[in-house]
Amino acid sequence: MNDNIVMACEKDRDEIMSLYRAQIGREYCPWSEEYPSEETIDFDLSRDSLFVLKEDGVIKASVSIDEDEQVNSLSCWNDDLSPEGELSRLAVLPGEQNKGYARLMMQFGMDELRRRGYRGIHILVGKHNIKAIRSYAVFGFHLAGECFLYEHDYLCYEKEL
Repeated sequence: MNDNIVMACEKDRDEIMSLYRAQIGREYCPWSEEYPSEETIDFDLSRDSLFVLKEDGVIKASVSIDEDEQVNSLSCWNDDLSPEGELSRLAVLPGEQNKGYARLMMQFGMDELRRRGYRGIHILVGKHNIKAIRSYAVFGFHLAGECFLYEHDYLCYEKEL
């Protein structure tokens, strides 16, 4: 299945935006019409940091390797894991939920961070998103702290790669 995960390209833009928009209003999803935006996609594409899972030519899931100074500068992160990368904007088509795509994307993202020389990984998750919190526990993430960013309460998770 990892063979189906590829770096996104410009021609994937509309389908990725549709995937992002399909998340709006889902339980625990803080996304809106303003975020993620076309500029978010531009930023990810410019850094070769947006990956998609395609089956039969259809994008089923995506994940980004993020660079967010506000997140990186949080005091809760373990300096021993530096440099740490961040995965964000993990999205799965609503009709494709519970098929293991999110876990595949997480594993791929962690592997990609390792390939890029990162020693650790950190992730923000909505404070009440129990399903995501349980998923991160399966991967061995540890709670590093809590924060309030972008008008939402988050738990901060990290792990060594």
